[in-house]
Amino acid sequence: MAKLDWITEELNELKEKGLYVRIRVLQSAQGPWVIVDGKKVLNMCSNNYLGLAAHPKIKEAAIRAILDYGVGAGAVRTIAGTMELHVELEEKLAKFKKREAAILFQSGYNANLGAISALIKKGEDGVFVSEELNHASIIDGMRLSGAEKVIYKHLDMEDLKKKLEEVKDKKKKLIVTDGVFSMDGDLAPLPEIAELAEQYDAMVYVDDAHGEGVLGEHGRGIVDHFKLHDRVDFEMGTLSKAFGVIGGYVAGPEEAIEYLKQRGRPFLFSSALNPPDVAAAIAAVEILQHSDELVKKLWDNTHFLQKGLRDIGYDLGNTKHPITPVMLYDEKLAQEFSRRLYDEYNIFAQAIVYPTVPLGTARIRLEPSAAHSKEDLQYVIDAFEDLGKKTGFLK
Repeated sequence: MAKLDWITEELNELKEKGLYVRIRVLQSAQGPWVIVDGKKVLNMCSNNYLGLAAHPKIKEAAIRAILDYGVGAGAVRTIAGTMELHVELEEKLAKFKKREAAILFQSGYNANLGAISALIKKGEDGVFVSEELNHASIIDGMRLSGAEKVIYKHLDMEDLKKKLEEVKDKKKKLIVTDGVFSMDGDLAPLPEIAELAEQYDAMVYVDDAHGEGVLGEHGRGIVDHFKLHDRVDFEMGTLSKAFGVIGGYVAGPEEAIEYLKQRGRPFLFSSALNPPDVAAAIAAVEILQHSDELVKKLWDNTHFLQKGLRDIGYDLGNTKHPITPVMLYDEKLAQEFSRRLYDEYNIFAQAIVYPTVPLGTARIRLEPSAAHSKEDLQYVIDAFEDLGKKTGFLK
């Protein structure tokens, strides 16, 4: 066997089991309708919740920043890479989230990696208390830290209390959870988590990647949704979903954010966000500060789509969010649905299979946006009804 033959075998096995993900290529701007592999299709799998990725004001802000500041930041933040734009965005994000301060990272993934690994380190008298279904970036942040961790069951507050009781004598305890779970659309029970954190003197860190622009007043996120600003220590957010740009950040107490600027590894060792991205994110925050019209439109579209799919017989799980998991369970069936939606109905909706979700829970994850029309969404409902009957999934 040649030394790389195992790769071919692994790829063939993925294809045989229905676990191989075909990566399609967009040839247009993000929007409700896009060009994918040369074909115009209805885009139902983007995280562009508010349609801001191609918003005129955001594009104009990016162009203006290139003319004023150039394309690249040129250095890490701690050497020569901190521009006035970075400071402005951090201040606007902190104000938007009703927090004292914020720190920018190059992505949401890097934000979790940098902050989590800095807050508790290997060799300290500390422990992570982590939700069972947390995002991979949280898991990797804990791995980078090397500190002890315990896992509590999904949404199970009795189990969280049990785990906190087991580690109650630790000096530092950090409860870390997704706010919105990206594959199912269910929400972390933050009020109960905050109460247990206070009882056991633990810090709380929430990944709000899918909450921003969606939940809370003007899309301020899940902490605002539950009115817990003074009871959650750290809020991580991404700029690549509802904000339509790129980047990530952590908001929280001013002194804690200053500490992350001294110890967050991606902040210290990777170049700063580029000026056009920062300016575009500033424009996105300003749009949400000014109006909640897009957030309301997103929810109106969400209720319309989810009701239509449930009415024709699909199981959408426990979603409380625009994330709409159409449960098909079988991996090969989910891949067939995705392919036929694209080929026969001009709908771009990717299958979600293992290892992204557990075996036997394959699905098509639909994501309506504020940019979709009701006609777009009715077309999706009709297509799922037709294809469901053709495949025998719907009786």
